[in-house]
Order: sequence, then C-alpha cells, then structure tokens
Amino acid sequence: MPIIRASQRLVETIETSSPGLLNREEWISEPGGLSQFGAFIHVLMPGTRSSIKHWHQSEDELVYVLDGEVTVVEGENESVLAPGDAATFPQGDAVGHYLWNKSQSPVHCMIVGTRAPTDRITYPDHDRILHRDRSQPEDLWTDSSGRASDSPYKEWVP
Repeated sequence: MPIIRASQRLVETIETSSPGLLNREEWISEPGGLSQFGAFIHVLMPGTRSSIKHWHQSEDELVYVLDGEVTVVEGENESVLAPGDAATFPQGDAVGHYLWNKSQSPVHCMIVGTRAPTDRITYPDHDRILHRDRSQPEDLWTDSSGRASDSPYKEWVP
C-alpha cells in the first residue's frame, strides 16, 4: 500500500486571467499507482473557474470541498458549497458543469473521477466534443456534427 505524502503529489499549475495567480491540481492517484479513477486536490484561486462547462458520457465525477467556498455551476443553476459539502456528476447526465471560485480566498476541493477506457466529453457552450480513447496517445476534438475541431481550451483562461 503506497502512502502518498503531500510533498509527493504531482503538482500541475494552471495560469489564470489574473497575473500572478495560478490554480493548482495536486494529483494523488498517479503517485499511488491507481488506474481506475483519478483523484486530485484542486486549488482554485479567487475569481477563477475549474474548466469550461462540460459533461462526461462514460465517467462519474465527485467534488468534495475541503476548504473555502465554491460555486458549482450546473446548466443554468448555481449552488454554493462549503467545507464538507459535495457535488456528484453521474456519467451520461447531459448537463454541463464547472466550479467557480467567486470568493476572495483560495478554495481546496478533492476531485475524484472514474477513468473509462473511452469517453466522450461534451462542451455544450462551445459546440465541441472531446473523444478520449485511453489506448491512444492523443485525444480527438470535433464539433457536434463530427467535423475535426480545435480544443476550446486553446483560447480559454480560467
């Protein structure tokens, strides 16, 4: 049983639209050798979002708030979560979602998601679909009609 100390997390930083503010993903699942689900601590700086609105065809997601206050946007609805609160996004539920830190302090959330061999991730506000096949080295982006497209993240800054 691997023990993963905080210092052993794989840390990815994500530039934000605010100079000097970096969101962070502190991955726990990779150092632990897990392959069936991903788990990380997402640190969202004030005023930033976790992603573009999206939903997964084949993967479940869970968000658990550790510290701070975060707004979950799901479709047109917004819900504020505090420490100890959770949100779940079942596979195939065709309602896009993301996290938004509207507060003045960083927010820490644990994110856990299954890793299906293949998944189709829909970005409803951008007419994009990400086709993920974990046996392939690259993901494939299309629009909703199936034409090859660029990632909407190329122009998006949290």
